[in-house]
Formats: sequence, structure tokens, C-alpha cells
Amino acid sequence: MRIFNASMLCLSALCLALATQSTALGQYGTIKGQVVWGGAQVPELPPKVKAGENVKDAQVCATEPVPDESLVVDPDSKGVKYCLVYLVRPKGDNPDKAEQLLADEPQVVIDQQGCKFVPHLVAMHEKQQALFKSSDPVAHNVRLQGFTNSVNFMLPAKGELPRPLSAERRPMPMACDIHPWMQGYVMVFDHPFFAVTDEQGNFEIDGVPAGEQSVVVWHEKVGYVTEGLARGQSVTVEDGKDASLGPVTLDPSKVR
Repeated sequence: MRIFNASMLCLSALCLALATQSTALGQYGTIKGQVVWGGAQVPELPPKVKAGENVKDAQVCATEPVPDESLVVDPDSKGVKYCLVYLVRPKGDNPDKAEQLLADEPQVVIDQQGCKFVPHLVAMHEKQQALFKSSDPVAHNVRLQGFTNSVNFMLPAKGELPRPLSAERRPMPMACDIHPWMQGYVMVFDHPFFAVTDEQGNFEIDGVPAGEQSVVVWHEKVGYVTEGLARGQSVTVEDGKDASLGPVTLDPSKVR
């Protein structure tokens, strides 16, 4: 029995050493994919606020329509914008990628512009600083509801406030209670392996350690989109190669 246990310990140590060696040698790949709308008809949501509507601070908030960005689908590609894509418990590390991310963008700006959050969905590293600001000539507030970040503060007209945020387990709802149609999401990570889909629903996460990884795709109207839900969908990453997650379909029947 002792021999068996010792053998298992040696095997585990060998696997760990090989995994560490592969990332130390710079064996990294890229995960790519696209999130597409699964319905025949592309949804077009009505605006949150119509132009000229009688709302709070209408002289700023209703000069033009405020779009509903909770579900944005490109009519040509059917790609879904504002999906969050990330690794769950990444196997391995890439210190250079994390350092480059912090060097390129030490601060992430979350603006309130035209009485909406810009961008609508924010993904960031916990070592990046969040800069909340208001480009509007009216006051706003910011309320975040997270497990480790639960805050509510005022932003004066044309004001800004830097704020550190800690890593979260899931995306945090973000709201302005002064203008209740203003909603968005913020997700804070303790690793650099994340992305937000673009206008055509495309995403790319580079510098991913080679090996088996688990990838999650999340959308505010559906929740977890990929197989495995919060546990993620398995994908094999090879050194110097692109790993395709394939077209990830957002099922209209699951939209809430």
C-alpha cells in the first residue's frame, strides 16, 4: 500500500512538473470563436428611452434614443455582442500576458455617457484600476452588486472616481438608481484569460497555457451559454496553434 501511495505521489509530481515546464518554456496557444444567434429572426429591442420622452434629466437623457444593449445581434453575421468569455480555473499561468495587460491598460474607464454605461459590459483584471466617470452634465450614481464588491456612490456632473475592485465569481450587475434604465455588468478576474465578444460575436484569448482548459461563455439574457455551464466547456490548447470553440449558439428559447 505504501509503495502504491508513493508511486501515485511521484506520478502527480511528474505531471505537475511537466505542466509547469510547458508553461515555463512558453507553450501557449489561442482560443477563438464566435457566439451566434440561433433564431431565424434577428431581435431588435426597442430603446430604453425614446427621443423626447419625459424622463429624469430629459434635456440630457432624451435628446436621442437610449438603446437597449442587453441583447445586441448583428443582422448580417448573427453574431451576438457583449458576451463574456473566460477560462475557469486556468491550468497553468502566463506572467508575461498579465504584465502586458497591466502595462497596456492600467486603468479601465467605465463611463456614463448619454445616460447609459459605456461600455455596457466590462471585463477587467483585479490589478487594473476601475475609473468610474460621468461625461454627462448631470449627476449619476453607480451601484455594484457583487460578492466581494458591493458599493454605491455618487458621481457629480463631469465627475470621476478611481476605485479598486476585487475578483468576483460571476458578473456584477451595475446600475444608476437616478436613471433606472441605466444598467450594465462588470466582471473582475484574478487572471488575464478573458474577452468580450465584438459586434460580430467574435472573441479571441491569446497566450493561453497549452493543455486542457475550461471555457465559459456568459450572456446576461441567458446566463451560461456553453456546455458545462459554470464549469465550462473543455477545449484543448496546443502550443502556437489556434483552438476553435466553434460557433457557440445562443438559444432564443433560453432568453429571459
